[in-house]
Amino acid sequence: MKQLTDFTSYADAQANFSPERLWDLFEGDRAFFNIAHECIDRHAASGRDAVIVVHADGDDEVLGFADLAADSSRFAHYLEQRGVQPGDRVAIMLDPSRAFYTAMFGVIKRGAIAVPMFTLFGPDGIRLRVNDCQPRLLITNAQKADVAKSIDGTEAVVVDADFQHALQAFPATYEVTSKADDLAVFQYTSGTTRELPEAVKHTHRALVTLMVAALYGTGLRPGDRFFCPSSPAWGHGLWHGTLAPLALGLTIGAYSGRFKPERLLQALSEHRFTNMSAAATHYRMMKNCGQADRHSFAFEKLSFTGEPIDDDTSKFISSTFGLEVCSMYGTTEIGVVLVSYPGAADFAVKRGSLGKAVPGTRIEVHDPNGQVCAVGETGQLMVMRRGEWIPTKDLGRLDEDGYFHHGGRADDVIISAGWTMSAVEIENVVLMHPDVLEAAAIGVPDEVRGQVVKAFVVSHRGAGEAFVEEIQTLVRNKLSQHEYPRHVAFVTELPKTPAGKVHRKVLREREAATAVAALH
Repeated sequence: MKQLTDFTSYADAQANFSPERLWDLFEGDRAFFNIAHECIDRHAASGRDAVIVVHADGDDEVLGFADLAADSSRFAHYLEQRGVQPGDRVAIMLDPSRAFYTAMFGVIKRGAIAVPMFTLFGPDGIRLRVNDCQPRLLITNAQKADVAKSIDGTEAVVVDADFQHALQAFPATYEVTSKADDLAVFQYTSGTTRELPEAVKHTHRALVTLMVAALYGTGLRPGDRFFCPSSPAWGHGLWHGTLAPLALGLTIGAYSGRFKPERLLQALSEHRFTNMSAAATHYRMMKNCGQADRHSFAFEKLSFTGEPIDDDTSKFISSTFGLEVCSMYGTTEIGVVLVSYPGAADFAVKRGSLGKAVPGTRIEVHDPNGQVCAVGETGQLMVMRRGEWIPTKDLGRLDEDGYFHHGGRADDVIISAGWTMSAVEIENVVLMHPDVLEAAAIGVPDEVRGQVVKAFVVSHRGAGEAFVEEIQTLVRNKLSQHEYPRHVAFVTELPKTPAGKVHRKVLREREAATAVAALH
């Protein structure tokens, strides 16, 4: 019988998908299931490369499935010797590297809970998460050792050359005993150091559910060479960029160190990656660096997530890679629910849309009264789960062809003189200006209109009245006369979440603080 990976068309996805068939992609079952075994150990005899780590300094690190299977088993034995029990949390604060994958899969093999943490967090960000999850150990590197050791009640383990050498004394195999419903990973979303969202607690079974996004959101199929530049500290980089493709036995690429779009383009070309899923910011930075035309590429599928892609960046992707980039939309809490089916020849990718629902998922746009919105009307995106409508906390609309479109976060709506405006749509138009590199839009108080639009612009061009008028005229002509930014501020950079999304909330907080200060 064919597996779901044997089907590539949109029609086949609708006709052949069932949640039960996802289990056919794995060796484990509901009684016995371990993410590390499915991602690493069962592919160890293949002789294939598992991970190509692209380092910012120009070096590449190639790790085989067999190497990672042995190293992670040794790490599991080490944890057992240290008294780490199944269910204990172990925080891992490392960039993609042999040490990171060894530790992460070793923790999961042991039956403990892996807690990936972003390496660029400062002391407050680390302390908040450590105090919340109470890890038995915190695995890190020499650069973060002092900060990690300063947190009371936490034992930091520095993975250096001496540690990795000592690890070789442990056995290269480890018997895993976890069940599908045992906890495996705690994942924090990209909140600020002042606001810590509750960790999303994933069981081993989550890997099975994840394959819906893998098959239809990133279009993973056997033989793909898959790259995801997002950090595995976040959901996109860990689940979509690491666990899902490794579970299918694919060779993946990961980026380590300070992000340089020129370095990424070089690696994508040299290693002939055929499939990539990246944040909108990554694609925009590749466009802005101006070096893409120096390379040739082997891509067959491209996808993005995190925030909408502006029209100019979509055009760059199409002309550079010869493909339409496919949207993949979801949240850490509900998973991926809207996709554009990369690799499906019978699915027309509609530029600017979120695509259509993944097989087996029902999505609607509701007004504030819980009624279904008319075609073209903006409301809240709702997902049916276990007989109940669950809010995504995002706005959207459905078009006449059945495609969903993003309308921004519910709290990113700007209401001016009774008009409801989308920050995302305004930003998209501002980014059409050839001199604009990045843009963000928020609503600011106005005595007459309640709110008006303020745009924050990053550009190499100097600020000036002419530039402001060009931006305002562009928005008037593309959207409507009332949606243009009445205020434009030129900035050197935009605040971003650790996952790379524009942090409009920070901009709103700064504006509010400035307004308060002006009163005193």
